[in-house]
Amino acid sequence: MLTLKNSVTINQPPEVVFEWFTHFCENYTSWHQDHIIAKWIRGKDFEKGSILYAEEYLNGKLEKLSFEITRFTKGELIEYKLLFPHSIISPGGAFYVEPLGDNRCLFTATLSFRFGCLFSKIAKKRIASLRIHMKEEGENLKSILENSNINSL
Repeated sequence: MLTLKNSVTINQPPEVVFEWFTHFCENYTSWHQDHIIAKWIRGKDFEKGSILYAEEYLNGKLEKLSFEITRFTKGELIEYKLLFPHSIISPGGAFYVEPLGDNRCLFTATLSFRFGCLFSKIAKKRIASLRIHMKEEGENLKSILENSNINSL
């Protein structure tokens, strides 16, 4: 199994990060320039069993993705699994928020892939694009949350 991981320190408490995620569909396009749309197909706000549909460009190719929320702990964790056909290669990922004190937290995104060594060899360009995309999402989230009026989120 190959797991991509990106972490960024955000100078806001975990509650602010999760408040932003509470409005995920509205905030999705501002998170990354390659994000097109996100909408809840079933459920809402990262409740266990909810299904989120999202479209985004990755390396110039439009990706249409569906995610099922498998675990949610407010202020700490959002875990999801990708649905078919993407689930064949990627079982899922997570967003973790760890308090660091002094109104700061560590935001970590992970995304796992089956066939780790094989996938790494045959999909080098895709993995490189995903690493860049995840890094940009972390940096963008940090910028959004540190430079926004928190009350307007």
